[in-house]
Amino acid sequence: MTVENVIIIGSGPAGLTAALYTARANLKPLLFTGNEIGGQVSITTEVENYPGFPEGLTGPELVEKFQKQASRFGARIEHAEVTEVDFDVQPFRVKSYDSEYQSKAIIVATGASPRKLGVPGETEFTGRGVSYCATCDGFFFRDKEIVVVGGGDSALEEGIFLTRFASRVRIIHRRDQLRAGYTLQERAARNEKIEFIWNTVVTEINGNGAVEVVQVKNENTGQVSTLKTDGVFIYVGHYPNSRLFKGKLEMDEHGYLITDRRTRTNVPGVFAAGEIADPIFRQVISSAGDGCKAAMEVEKYLADLEDRAHPGRQ
Repeated sequence: MTVENVIIIGSGPAGLTAALYTARANLKPLLFTGNEIGGQVSITTEVENYPGFPEGLTGPELVEKFQKQASRFGARIEHAEVTEVDFDVQPFRVKSYDSEYQSKAIIVATGASPRKLGVPGETEFTGRGVSYCATCDGFFFRDKEIVVVGGGDSALEEGIFLTRFASRVRIIHRRDQLRAGYTLQERAARNEKIEFIWNTVVTEINGNGAVEVVQVKNENTGQVSTLKTDGVFIYVGHYPNSRLFKGKLEMDEHGYLITDRRTRTNVPGVFAAGEIADPIFRQVISSAGDGCKAAMEVEKYLADLEDRAHPGRQ
């Protein structure tokens, strides 16, 4: 069995950037895309905050450019899902549904996924008024009305951010008090553009080509009503795609992989980049930066391995 220099698990901005850098270092990386290439950015309608593209572009277009650039330098992209890993042996073992591989180093870039409401219309209108990222999409809602769903720090932070663009932001929360920190609550309460709708859940999202209304239900009274809105921003949490690594890599209480400042996990030779280890920033550019760092650390790690294998060689 051929032993790879590095296998990259995940094909979002972190994984594809790591593939680019390791390919340019002549490491001949092998990248597994998972179920679909691109991660969360692949379902983003417009990306206007990634440097170098002043006119903006769609998420799928950006992913395609990432992929072409990595492939140009020799990265091999396998459209398959990793089903099993073994980090207790060296070289490490990686299995897909129909093959097994060995690798001296691993970069984990499996990302995180936004928690969904699971209501009718949510999937259909994703990218057409339904969003999970105010930083990504807020600009497109200038002078429009927006609904924000959630009651934690993210919901309030993003709701406050959205008031820079929207004419009105209504925050819908299923309880009568917020989970967010006191300072955020105070800032939101002082903002003239923000209104709160308490004890209420969104039960359906509707529109004609784009979001136009949400149906909501009061949890106390059972009353159902309809709210007009141009957008629905959902912040009911994210979850890291780390199930594959449970019991194999150190994680925090939420399942995010724990790394040091150099993207190193607790297993030497295994690195993590992007949202799988970043519950805070969750941006294309920060994930791409992590991918760069992980790739550079892999280069150093493999060089050290070579030096140890041939201690007298110059």
